[in-house]
Amino acid sequence: MPRPRRMRRVLFKPDVTYYKPAGVPVRVLEEETLCMEEMEALRLCDMEGLKQEEAAKKMGVSQPTLFRTLSVARKKLASAVIEGKAIRIQKCPRKKEKTK
Repeated sequence: MPRPRRMRRVLFKPDVTYYKPAGVPVRVLEEETLCMEEMEALRLCDMEGLKQEEAAKKMGVSQPTLFRTLSVARKKLASAVIEGKAIRIQKCPRKKEKTK
């Protein structure tokens, strides 16, 4: 049985939660969805310039967990920019634990 997922501290709530390429109608766009925790990891490491250890402490996770979150976020952003996709920022869906 996997360990329960720890809560991540997110200290930032974006005012804008949707980005799209200019000149492309929304109805024809594919979307990449960024979780709030992925946005927070990007903000702390890339915008604030914190080291991963410091950012992990602020989020209440381990450094390897922050690294994985950051890697996923960067891959999603790169895909959206290169392939011309829209970016939606939303709360992360919680995985339901199986009950016996």
